Amino acid sequence: MPELIRANTNLPSKRTAFTVKTADGLRLLGEIAAPLGEVRGAILCLHPLPTAGGMMDSHIYKKAANRLPALAGIAVVRFNTRGTTSDAGTSEGQFDNGASERFDVEEMLRYCFEDLKLTNLWVVGWSFGTDLALQHAKDPRHKGLILLSPPLRTTTPEQLSYWNDDLRPIVALIPELDDYLRPHEAREKFSVIPHAQLMAVAEAKHLWVGEPSVYRVLTEIVRQVAPDVLPLATEF
Repeated sequence: MPELIRANTNLPSKRTAFTVKTADGLRLLGEIAAPLGEVRGAILCLHPLPTAGGMMDSHIYKKAANRLPALAGIAVVRFNTRGTTSDAGTSEGQFDNGASERFDVEEMLRYCFEDLKLTNLWVVGWSFGTDLALQHAKDPRHKGLILLSPPLRTTTPEQLSYWNDDLRPIVALIPELDDYLRPHEAREKFSVIPHAQLMAVAEAKHLWVGEPSVYRVLTEIVRQVAPDVLPLATEF
């Protein structure tokens, strides 16, 4: 009999731990959860603020890794930025508020394309990870940015404007009840990128807690990466 997908559901995938070394010599830890069958695309996950508990296992990303390979044929690549700890261990280095993390993002993109040989790769940033995506995910080989709860904490208008010359898709999910940037503020700040698609999500909060919020986030990720598999199953 079918079972409902719940918060702790972990569907079949091929899980592989890895390490990479950045251009400035730091060893970062990560994991890829790959589909057992056809691979329709991939996401590189940039996690929330480490000083507030963000890491590769932050719940949206852990649930993406547990579900999307089986439900959507999407490979999910997660890693800890410098100085960040999860159950997988601690990446070398120290938190640098998004500056030296440029090396982390650039190396992970290189690794995804040149070592993992991934195609149809999208960069997904959440909170702090959205600033990393907007500032550092400029490798021309990825397909676009998916931003969850962007606070625009360190990203300047000038850095946003870069994306007017780079017209790859930018999709931003803005929680109606966000603690940092709500939809009306987001529309004003993102107005410097006319092609950015902003989605206000009613009743959602910055951390996307609760299965309805998780399902909405995962659905919007799949809508960009592998839309032909929608709607996402809620049972297995």
